[in-house]
Amino acid sequence: MSFDVGSMAWYAAICGALAALAPALRTPIRRILLGAAVGIIAASGLPATRALFGF
Repeated sequence: MSFDVGSMAWYAAICGALAALAPALRTPIRRILLGAAVGIIAASGLPATRALFGF
């Protein structure tokens, strides 16, 4: 089994940013909605980011 380091770094950065914002959101539903939105954006942006850096 091999790991895609680029993908792991990308999602680590996205999750880190999300974790930094999560305490400001007081209700669980807001956190879930923000997490879903960030996940969609991150998944959508990963192919373009990989192409940009030549991965």
